[in-house]
Amino acid sequence: MLQSHISYQFKSPVWRLEIDAHSQTLFAEIRDQDDKKVFFASVNLESGKVNFDELQTEERWLTGIEAGYKGVLLLHNYQTESGPAHKGLIAFDGESGSLVWNNYTHAFDHLSVNGPVIYDTRMQPRMLYLADIKTGRTIRLYEPSIDVEEVVNIILPEVISTDLLETLPIPVVPFGNTAHYLEHNNLRIVSLHAIAEGTLQQWLYIMDGANIIYEDILNTDIQKLQPESFLIHGDQLICLKNKSELKVLNL
Repeated sequence: MLQSHISYQFKSPVWRLEIDAHSQTLFAEIRDQDDKKVFFASVNLESGKVNFDELQTEERWLTGIEAGYKGVLLLHNYQTESGPAHKGLIAFDGESGSLVWNNYTHAFDHLSVNGPVIYDTRMQPRMLYLADIKTGRTIRLYEPSIDVEEVVNIILPEVISTDLLETLPIPVVPFGNTAHYLEHNNLRIVSLHAIAEGTLQQWLYIMDGANIIYEDILNTDIQKLQPESFLIHGDQLICLKNKSELKVLNL
């Protein structure tokens, strides 16, 4: 049977995952809605080491992840609690969690292959600059032809009809008309919903030929069909169990 490379339980639900392919680091944004607190975590995907899992900023709630790049976690604040507009940039070392730099007048536009593209919120019209991820200083004006958008190699499953699962050795009866399916390294990966003991559950199966080599209940006692439950990065399957447990499997 396939075993988890990483299995780590966070204290609250994970709202966002971001992968820094340069340092093979996964960053997580964890939100405690009851206490209105947000925490940030860093996990090395190669070693499985959890670098930190309760990093906080001075702003306890109105902050979130912008990007991860070359071992640096980049966060933002929100202008208001009810609005989506971001303001400010705060950078932390992705391994130690120590503060690297901050700038409360700049804002993030997008991540390029050469680093973050930012702008000064005090200036109109908006001018975009390439910034140094290690210092936060602007390097030069943004050049679209060379500062192309950074793309992380992530593969998401496709939606298929549950009728196509009839030939697979799945021991549960699928609920609903669709499932999520992906083939990788000669393995077949399926996420589907099923009813058990009167509750709706979301299952994950990994099959090698006719053999199930991994199975797990990713969500239980849920009220509606869930979106895709896993992704592939490199040769690793990454998913969340019950929204708060990180699972990583080497395929």
